[in-house]
Amino acid sequence: MTHSHHNLLGEPPATLLPGDPDAEAALAAGADPAGVAAGHPRASAAWAALAEGALDGGRTIEAYAYARTGYHRGLDALRKNGWKGYGPVPWSHEPNRGFLRCVTVLARAAGSIGEVDEQQRCTQLLRDCDPSLVP
Repeated sequence: MTHSHHNLLGEPPATLLPGDPDAEAALAAGADPAGVAAGHPRASAAWAALAEGALDGGRTIEAYAYARTGYHRGLDALRKNGWKGYGPVPWSHEPNRGFLRCVTVLARAAGSIGEVDEQQRCTQLLRDCDPSLVP
């Protein structure tokens, strides 16, 4: 006899963002992320690219600001798509990656400037969204 195991707490289903095909195509084609963000300000992937570039260039405060913008744009999109502030947001779904990349950079930049509470909060959010993202 096979037994199924169900989560009795009723974890919500994964939230899968719809994405922004125009912004994603522009970024994939090598367009300037600043131009993509200006033309598609709701696209977390554009803000993530700006944040990662700034962090890689040693511009931590700039990275923090870009990442925070993409994080908030991503939260708006998640809520619009049924996310209640908890539950899976899997990395395996490509359109979720912009948001998750922003949270990752925000955690790193916060840690770099000694904002430990923010770093820990972002790390926990990543763990809650997709446990495979945080060791």
